Amino acid sequence: MDNYYAMIMAGGGGTRLWPMSRQQTPKQMLPLVEDDSMFATTVKRLFPLFSPDRIYVVTGTAYAKTLQSHAPQIPTRNFIIEPYGKDSGPAAALGMAVIQKRDPSAVVSVLTADHHIADEAKFRSVLETAYQVAADQDFVVTLGISPSYPSTGFGYIQRGNYLGEMNGFNYYHSVGFKEKPRADLAIEYLRSGRYSWNSGMFIWRAQRAMEEFKRQRPVLHQHLRTIHDTVDTPAYDETVQQVWDKIERISLDYAVMEGVEKMCVIPIDIGWSDVGTWGALYDILDHDRAGNSFRGTADARVNIDTQETFVFSDRLVVTVGVRDVVVIDTEDALLICHADRTQEVKNVVNQLKADDRKEYL
Repeated sequence: MDNYYAMIMAGGGGTRLWPMSRQQTPKQMLPLVEDDSMFATTVKRLFPLFSPDRIYVVTGTAYAKTLQSHAPQIPTRNFIIEPYGKDSGPAAALGMAVIQKRDPSAVVSVLTADHHIADEAKFRSVLETAYQVAADQDFVVTLGISPSYPSTGFGYIQRGNYLGEMNGFNYYHSVGFKEKPRADLAIEYLRSGRYSWNSGMFIWRAQRAMEEFKRQRPVLHQHLRTIHDTVDTPAYDETVQQVWDKIERISLDYAVMEGVEKMCVIPIDIGWSDVGTWGALYDILDHDRAGNSFRGTADARVNIDTQETFVFSDRLVVTVGVRDVVVIDTEDALLICHADRTQEVKNVVNQLKADDRKEYL
């Protein structure tokens, strides 16, 4: 495993978790599920498999120092800094260019900084299996989450022919990606048993990754080569700055993943959540007998005749006779939302942007 590396993508914003997730403190920096930040939890989850020097982090200039303080074990040189965000495609490409220059034989997982995984031991087992498949058979391996309900909020991966079994995990040809479906299609996908949620976690050889960028995004690949040639030289920082403006903004899925010719999927059930909304966070937290969940200071709660309600606050919040409500209380903003409409919180952020209320973003 000396050539196995983990690359954590840590530049996202998490707008559906407003008012806690802000531009300066996005959700990966927040202690939403545990006492540590989502990012620190992600790093600790990897330590049994990886030494700190084989964990890389791709993030933005504004977040780098904070994230370094959350994971001081990781060498500073392993924090790969984007001048500014250009979506996940260029971010992953930049990280791959650096790792591949330092170790041409590298096999790399692309992981997220802000997801929850309940069964960490199983996750490490399947991740190790995915590395073996990627290294030995040159597949681009994706981890597909076994769907528990017909979600319209996730993309899906269609499973094709059975390829084999390794370490107790089956893997299959990936037929392709499906965008977030309509409700009727999501029900059909679930009933078929041949679809997994797209977790956004991929494992591939760094050389294979560069080949895919070259084949599918030749202009982006040429910019990558320019950066690649200056890695660990005095010219690197200036080169990244000069090249970055020329790189297109595009997601990793659109950039290369949807067009990969040799991809397989390992369907897994590891207690995964993208913690994408307050409703998703409520689902994975502990609840009392009435279905209520609380985060924040322990004594900041009084609930009377309250059911299925989520409160996150460090000051006293009293609920009386309510059901299916989300209350998120911060120093300068208060969100009160019906539990069925937490997906719409991102519209609040859009409205604040339109109104130029930057102090709340």
